[in-house]
Amino acid sequence: MESNAYRGRRVSVAPMMDWTDRHCRVFHRQISRHTWLYTEMVTTGALVHGDVARHLDFNDEEHPVALQLGGSDPADLAHSARLGEQWGYDEINLNCGCPSERVQKGAFGACLMAEPTLVADCVKAMRDAVSIDVTVKHRIGIDNNESYGFMRDFVGAVADAGCRTFIVHARNAILKGLSPKENREIPPLRHDAVYQLKREFPDLEIILNGGVKTQSEIDLHLLHVDGVMLGREAYHNPYSMAGFDAKYYGDARQPRSRAEVIAAMLPYIRQQLQGGAVKGGPRLNSITRHMLGLMTGLPGARSFRQTLSDSKRLASGDPALLLAALERMDPTLMAA
Repeated sequence: MESNAYRGRRVSVAPMMDWTDRHCRVFHRQISRHTWLYTEMVTTGALVHGDVARHLDFNDEEHPVALQLGGSDPADLAHSARLGEQWGYDEINLNCGCPSERVQKGAFGACLMAEPTLVADCVKAMRDAVSIDVTVKHRIGIDNNESYGFMRDFVGAVADAGCRTFIVHARNAILKGLSPKENREIPPLRHDAVYQLKREFPDLEIILNGGVKTQSEIDLHLLHVDGVMLGREAYHNPYSMAGFDAKYYGDARQPRSRAEVIAAMLPYIRQQLQGGAVKGGPRLNSITRHMLGLMTGLPGARSFRQTLSDSKRLASGDPALLLAALERMDPTLMAA
């Protein structure tokens, strides 16, 4: 499958609650210029009734970046999608995959897979409201229903409403009895079901998510689907994305070294911390916590993490802590 039709979302980083905030996305952008980034899920209630700027503000350097919404009311989703477009997001994604009980109480997330007609109405309302892509992220099934036909019919109904991109987490979502963490580990991976979905819907963009850790695994999946979404691996081993621009996006520019990534983050951190004295402003740890995995796989990575986790130095709010952590590393090992 060599078509470039969906090259923009060839590789992406999953929306992860409490992890992929805007500081994390800026950090990831220093490593890869093109990998598609997603926000944490933002509920429609937070946008209809809450502080819109707090939930939607992001940095221009994050592009391409998608806003993931959680909700099930077509009118509220249309309103929220319109806000996302106005704020400059490149895509609106509807969460139909989160299995947490908190999300289920709001009647959205993975439980929506049981209501394809409602999801289709939601997608149509959002597509009517915006000119940017509206996509859906979902599971291959819910609870003990492992029938491929269940997922196929869900995708078919939502595609009839105009959705052209489906991001498929290749595990069932168990709605009762498993925590969100267990839902990422216990239900078996069924990548073949995602491959089959692409064969049955060749005109749709199908992106595979779930259990992907290595570049060789990405390459294997890309023989069968249009894109691959990474989750925890991208967070815990972020520098694994350093080669993505050249391999998957044809960008021949040399990726930043790990030391250059830190240097690129320092102006951003200083700018962000200027508002630290204001109530609610970010603290140093709210940014550097996303960078703990930068040296994963290198000798000295543990010392790097320990230095970057020094509570006293974090409390001082001095970004020079990053340089101190960098000094714990052998510079000859960080050129690539």
